[in-house]
Amino acid sequence: MSEFLTIGEPIALFASEDMDKSLKDAVHFHKFLAGAEVNVAVGVSRLGHSAQYITRLGEDPFGDFIKDQLAENQIGTDYISSTPDYWTAFQLKDRVSHGDPSIFYFRRNSAAAHFEKRMLDKIDFSGVKFAHLSGIFPAISDQALDAFKYLIQLLHEHNIRTTFDPNLRPQLWSSQEKMAGTLNELAKEAEIILPGDNEGKILVGSDDPKAIADFYLGQSDRTQTVVVKTGAKGAYVQTKAGDSYTVPGFKVDQVVDTVGAGDGFALGLVTALMEGQSLRDAVIRANAVGAFAVQAPGDNDGYPTPEKLAAFLAANPR
Repeated sequence: MSEFLTIGEPIALFASEDMDKSLKDAVHFHKFLAGAEVNVAVGVSRLGHSAQYITRLGEDPFGDFIKDQLAENQIGTDYISSTPDYWTAFQLKDRVSHGDPSIFYFRRNSAAAHFEKRMLDKIDFSGVKFAHLSGIFPAISDQALDAFKYLIQLLHEHNIRTTFDPNLRPQLWSSQEKMAGTLNELAKEAEIILPGDNEGKILVGSDDPKAIADFYLGQSDRTQTVVVKTGAKGAYVQTKAGDSYTVPGFKVDQVVDTVGAGDGFALGLVTALMEGQSLRDAVIRANAVGAFAVQAPGDNDGYPTPEKLAAFLAANPR
């Protein structure tokens, strides 16, 4: 029994240590656990909450590495299956002094893309307070999309609160139109939606935070809150009850890697809400965890412990 649940494709990440060298020229790499949903699970666990992760792995060294990393981060693996027929995904990421890094995926036809929907019938939903869903898992295959929709059905049946991060990965979709249409349909099923303002251009035709929030609040009775991530500026919040406000972000001394910041935002929000904090305070925590994330080279190694988070918020009051 866990408080938090998510489904996704975990990846063995090889992050370059050679600054501003292309992946072709880089020769020094460090291996990390990565994947948007598993990043959130890592951060949730690090902040003291129990978490279960749902996926399928290959019976290979990368799969074994991921299992070890999940155990090290105290993430439940009750709903992880393994197969000798397909391989575990991995990726390469370069290191840059400015902007976002380049990423090259090796994930087509992976074990997670062949996730077996029947595994979802084994889930114990008792005690689950939140489920975090991402637009990446349903993008990796039609089989994964089918399983994703079934999980949503089960979550509704058990009255589990849900967050949804579109997490656009155009390279995983056959077209931008299919990506936007599918993700907007899936978003209708979530209580809280967490798009980025840059994603809004593709999903709703605007990068204006209010326009993005109006779209998602207007397309579904189930959606109650939209929190639009606006990068270093922070986040714009709008609720179906009529509240709307901006929560400013935190300044950091140095940005090392922006990958994982959005996942940090999600876990900050979810953990605060699980602890009974107000929505505004939850967004403050979300911004804070995002600030931690951009100061570390791995996708999730920068996420804070409760002590580090409390010290940061005390030193940077809002």
